[in-house]
Amino acid sequence: MSKKQEIQDEETTLSDTENTEQERPAEGMPVEEELVEESSSLVNELEQQKEKFIRLLAEFENYKRRTARERLDIIKTAGQDIMADLLPVLDDVDRASEIIDKAQDVEAIRQGLVLISEKLKNMVAQKGLQPMEVKGQDFDAETMEAVTEIPAGDDMKGKVVDVIEKGYTLNEKIIRYAKVVVGK
Repeated sequence: MSKKQEIQDEETTLSDTENTEQERPAEGMPVEEELVEESSSLVNELEQQKEKFIRLLAEFENYKRRTARERLDIIKTAGQDIMADLLPVLDDVDRASEIIDKAQDVEAIRQGLVLISEKLKNMVAQKGLQPMEVKGQDFDAETMEAVTEIPAGDDMKGKVVDVIEKGYTLNEKIIRYAKVVVGK
Protein backbone atom coordinates (compact mmCIF):
# COMPACT_ATOMS: atom_id res chain seq x y z
CA MET A 1 0.00 0.00 0.00
CA SER A 2 1.19 3.42 -0.78
CA LYS A 3 1.48 6.22 1.70
CA LYS A 4 -1.28 8.05 -0.04
CA GLN A 5 -3.70 5.18 0.41
CA GLU A 6 -2.73 4.79 4.07
CA ILE A 7 -3.39 8.45 4.68
CA GLN A 8 -6.75 8.23 2.91
CA ASP A 9 -7.69 5.15 5.00
CA GLU A 10 -6.76 6.94 8.20
CA GLU A 11 -8.79 9.96 7.16
CA THR A 12 -11.76 7.73 6.37
CA THR A 13 -11.45 6.03 9.75
CA LEU A 14 -11.16 9.39 11.51
CA SER A 15 -14.14 10.79 9.67
CA ASP A 16 -16.20 7.69 10.53
CA THR A 17 -15.26 8.08 14.18
CA GLU A 18 -16.18 11.75 14.12
CA ASN A 19 -19.47 10.96 12.45
CA THR A 20 -20.38 8.41 15.13
CA GLU A 21 -19.38 10.80 17.87
CA GLN A 22 -21.50 13.48 16.30
CA GLU A 23 -24.42 11.05 16.04
CA ARG A 24 -24.25 9.95 19.68
CA PRO A 25 -25.39 13.17 21.24
CA ALA A 26 -28.39 13.10 18.97
CA GLU A 27 -29.08 9.50 19.98
CA GLY A 28 -28.24 10.22 23.64
CA MET A 29 -31.80 10.95 24.60
CA PRO A 30 -33.23 7.69 23.30
CA VAL A 31 -30.46 5.73 25.07
CA GLU A 32 -31.30 7.45 28.34
CA GLU A 33 -34.98 6.77 27.79
CA GLU A 34 -34.16 3.13 27.06
CA LEU A 35 -32.14 2.91 30.26
CA VAL A 36 -34.98 4.48 32.23
CA GLU A 37 -37.48 2.06 30.70
CA GLU A 38 -35.18 -0.89 31.30
CA SER A 39 -34.57 0.27 34.85
CA SER A 40 -38.29 0.61 35.55
CA SER A 41 -38.99 -2.82 34.05
CA LEU A 42 -36.24 -4.31 36.22
CA VAL A 43 -37.69 -2.58 39.28
CA ASN A 44 -41.14 -3.99 38.42
CA GLU A 45 -39.68 -7.46 37.96
CA LEU A 46 -37.87 -7.14 41.28
CA GLU A 47 -41.12 -6.15 43.00
CA GLN A 48 -42.89 -9.14 41.47
CA GLN A 49 -40.11 -11.46 42.64
CA LYS A 50 -40.29 -9.93 46.15
CA GLU A 51 -44.05 -10.53 46.26
CA LYS A 52 -43.55 -14.07 45.03
CA PHE A 53 -40.90 -14.66 47.70
CA ILE A 54 -43.12 -13.24 50.45
CA ARG A 55 -46.00 -15.49 49.36
CA LEU A 56 -43.75 -18.55 49.29
CA LEU A 57 -42.38 -17.66 52.71
CA ALA A 58 -45.89 -17.28 54.12
CA GLU A 59 -46.94 -20.54 52.50
CA PHE A 60 -43.92 -22.30 54.02
CA GLU A 61 -44.69 -20.87 57.48
CA ASN A 62 -48.29 -22.10 57.17
CA TYR A 63 -46.98 -25.52 56.12
CA LYS A 64 -44.73 -25.68 59.19
CA ARG A 65 -47.61 -24.74 61.51
CA ARG A 66 -49.95 -27.25 59.86
CA THR A 67 -47.44 -30.12 60.09
CA ALA A 68 -46.68 -29.26 63.73
CA ARG A 69 -50.43 -29.38 64.50
CA GLU A 70 -50.79 -32.68 62.65
CA ARG A 71 -47.81 -34.13 64.51
CA LEU A 72 -49.38 -33.17 67.85
CA ASP A 73 -52.68 -34.73 66.80
CA ILE A 74 -50.91 -37.94 65.81
CA ILE A 75 -49.08 -38.06 69.14
CA LYS A 76 -52.32 -37.49 71.06
CA THR A 77 -54.16 -40.25 69.20
CA ALA A 78 -51.24 -42.66 68.73
CA GLY A 79 -52.43 -44.93 71.52
CA GLN A 80 -56.06 -44.81 70.43
CA ASP A 81 -55.84 -47.93 68.24
CA ILE A 82 -54.12 -49.94 70.95
CA MET A 83 -56.63 -48.79 73.57
CA ALA A 84 -59.51 -49.76 71.29
CA ASP A 85 -57.94 -53.21 70.82
CA LEU A 86 -57.50 -53.58 74.60
CA LEU A 87 -61.18 -52.92 75.36
CA PRO A 88 -62.35 -56.51 74.64
CA VAL A 89 -59.60 -57.85 76.91
CA LEU A 90 -60.64 -55.39 79.62
CA ASP A 91 -64.25 -56.55 79.23
CA ASP A 92 -63.10 -60.17 79.68
CA VAL A 93 -61.17 -59.23 82.84
CA ASP A 94 -64.25 -57.48 84.23
CA ARG A 95 -66.42 -60.55 83.53
CA ALA A 96 -63.83 -62.80 85.16
CA SER A 97 -63.72 -60.57 88.24
CA GLU A 98 -67.51 -60.83 88.61
CA ILE A 99 -67.49 -64.61 88.21
CA ILE A 100 -64.64 -65.20 90.70
CA ASP A 101 -66.85 -64.28 93.66
CA LYS A 102 -69.69 -66.58 92.53
CA ALA A 103 -67.74 -69.45 91.01
CA GLN A 104 -66.97 -72.58 92.93
CA ASP A 105 -65.09 -74.32 90.14
CA VAL A 106 -61.47 -73.15 90.31
CA GLU A 107 -60.60 -74.96 87.07
CA ALA A 108 -63.12 -72.86 85.11
CA ILE A 109 -61.58 -69.66 86.51
CA ARG A 110 -58.09 -70.87 85.60
CA GLN A 111 -59.18 -71.66 82.04
CA GLY A 112 -60.85 -68.26 81.73
CA LEU A 113 -57.68 -66.48 82.87
CA VAL A 114 -55.58 -68.51 80.41
CA LEU A 115 -57.94 -67.51 77.59
CA ILE A 116 -57.75 -63.83 78.58
CA SER A 117 -53.96 -64.03 78.80
CA GLU A 118 -53.69 -65.63 75.34
CA LYS A 119 -56.06 -63.06 73.87
CA LEU A 120 -53.95 -60.22 75.27
CA LYS A 121 -50.66 -61.79 74.11
CA ASN A 122 -52.03 -62.28 70.58
CA MET A 123 -53.31 -58.72 70.41
CA VAL A 124 -49.99 -57.16 71.46
CA ALA A 125 -48.05 -59.53 69.17
CA GLN A 126 -50.12 -58.24 66.24
CA LYS A 127 -49.01 -54.72 67.19
CA GLY A 128 -45.33 -55.79 67.12
CA LEU A 129 -44.70 -56.44 70.82
CA GLN A 130 -42.56 -59.53 71.42
CA PRO A 131 -41.20 -60.94 74.70
CA MET A 132 -37.44 -61.45 74.88
CA GLU A 133 -36.47 -65.08 75.47
CA VAL A 134 -33.30 -64.85 77.55
CA LYS A 135 -33.34 -67.73 80.05
CA GLY A 136 -30.28 -69.97 79.56
CA GLN A 137 -28.58 -67.49 77.22
CA ASP A 138 -25.30 -65.67 77.83
CA PHE A 139 -25.76 -62.44 79.79
CA ASP A 140 -25.84 -59.41 77.48
CA ALA A 141 -25.66 -56.00 79.16
CA GLU A 142 -27.08 -54.40 76.00
CA THR A 143 -30.43 -56.20 76.33
CA MET A 144 -30.56 -57.30 79.97
CA GLU A 145 -30.28 -55.86 83.46
CA ALA A 146 -28.61 -58.11 86.04
CA VAL A 147 -30.49 -57.89 89.32
CA THR A 148 -28.20 -60.30 91.16
CA GLU A 149 -25.70 -63.11 90.70
CA ILE A 150 -26.00 -66.53 92.26
CA PRO A 151 -23.61 -69.47 92.39
CA ALA A 152 -24.21 -71.84 89.50
CA GLY A 153 -22.63 -74.84 87.87
CA ASP A 154 -19.89 -74.49 85.26
CA ASP A 155 -22.39 -74.81 82.43
CA MET A 156 -24.44 -71.80 83.72
CA LYS A 157 -21.58 -69.38 84.56
CA GLY A 158 -22.22 -66.03 82.86
CA LYS A 159 -25.64 -67.21 81.70
CA VAL A 160 -29.15 -66.19 82.69
CA VAL A 161 -30.33 -68.52 85.44
CA ASP A 162 -33.70 -66.89 86.12
CA VAL A 163 -35.85 -64.09 84.70
CA ILE A 164 -37.29 -61.71 87.31
CA GLU A 165 -39.10 -59.49 84.79
CA LYS A 166 -39.48 -60.23 81.08
CA GLY A 167 -38.01 -57.84 78.57
CA TYR A 168 -39.97 -56.74 75.50
CA THR A 169 -39.23 -55.44 72.03
CA LEU A 170 -41.61 -53.38 69.94
CA ASN A 171 -40.87 -53.79 66.23
CA GLU A 172 -37.35 -54.99 67.11
CA LYS A 173 -36.63 -52.01 69.40
CA ILE A 174 -36.15 -52.76 73.08
CA ILE A 175 -38.81 -51.02 75.15
CA ARG A 176 -38.08 -52.85 78.41
CA TYR A 177 -34.89 -54.60 79.37
CA ALA A 178 -35.14 -58.07 80.89
CA LYS A 179 -34.31 -58.16 84.62
CA VAL A 180 -32.39 -61.35 85.21
CA VAL A 181 -30.39 -63.41 87.68
CA VAL A 182 -26.96 -64.38 86.36
CA GLY A 183 -24.93 -67.44 87.34
CA LYS A 184 -21.41 -66.93 88.64
